[in-house]
Amino acid sequence: MIEARSLTKQYGSKTAVDGVDFTVEPGLVTGFLGPNGAGKSTTMRMIVGLDRPTAGTVTVNGAAYRDHAAPLREVGVLLDAKAVHTGRTAEKHLRAMAATHRIGRKRVDEVIAMTGLESVARKRVGGFSLGMGQRLGIAAALLGDPATLILDEPVNGLDPEGVRWVRTLVRHLAAEGRTVLLSSHLMSEMAQTADHIIVLGRGRVVADASVAEIVAMSGAGSVRVRSADMDRLLGALAAPEVSATPAADGSVLVTGRTAEDIGEAAASLGVAVHELTPVTGSLEDAYLSLTQDEVEYRSDAEPAIEGAGR
Repeated sequence: MIEARSLTKQYGSKTAVDGVDFTVEPGLVTGFLGPNGAGKSTTMRMIVGLDRPTAGTVTVNGAAYRDHAAPLREVGVLLDAKAVHTGRTAEKHLRAMAATHRIGRKRVDEVIAMTGLESVARKRVGGFSLGMGQRLGIAAALLGDPATLILDEPVNGLDPEGVRWVRTLVRHLAAEGRTVLLSSHLMSEMAQTADHIIVLGRGRVVADASVAEIVAMSGAGSVRVRSADMDRLLGALAAPEVSATPAADGSVLVTGRTAEDIGEAAASLGVAVHELTPVTGSLEDAYLSLTQDEVEYRSDAEPAIEGAGR
């Protein structure tokens, strides 16, 4: 379990993380999202003691990271896959890490096999592709068989098979009761992988809920309605929390009411309904809605397309 309480980090006059509170529970894959500059990397660095909080606390499995006698056995971390001596082979890199915690050669061989590195284990890391570097970083995170894993962009550079492998791996680890904190900019992948989502914006938590709740709270869901007497039906549905948006195809998108609510209202009025289709929002839609005012760097202009109009 990871627990942050009033966690704050300032760099001079800039507050990178501002009084953050959250709990990452075991048994779940928790997605950690936010725009560039939101404070995600700083928060993860504070969790594992690479940055010292200006105020507040963060613990892993009940203690500060620095207080664990054997941190690799408590927390597996992938923050920067390039943080490896490029002259070493993958095998020697892992064996050197293992030696610091008296982890045997057998476990090194296990994580090499687990991450698909057998064919390159004795090659120098400097010649690795981005995807192979990511696999080595994940192998290092798994080395101590830890109860908690923190993975920052683990699928970066992986091919589709590798992306699926990471998804299957983290869900399996969570199913074993481990705590998994996973950061990624790939919303489609996060939607398939995560059970719970924490969203940061400008150093603060803007959402902390299940994936389904995140999508629902953003207002991304709506119901597409067609009716022979739309005005009468919408009049019956009118309420402060209900909005109706005409669509180009003649239907109306209604938010604030479920399909069941609308169908029952139509039945009570005796109004014919020709279409009643729930429109499910995506995690990407929800994320963009939640963070639209939290983006530090924004491009408002439409990109010019070379040759357009010719």
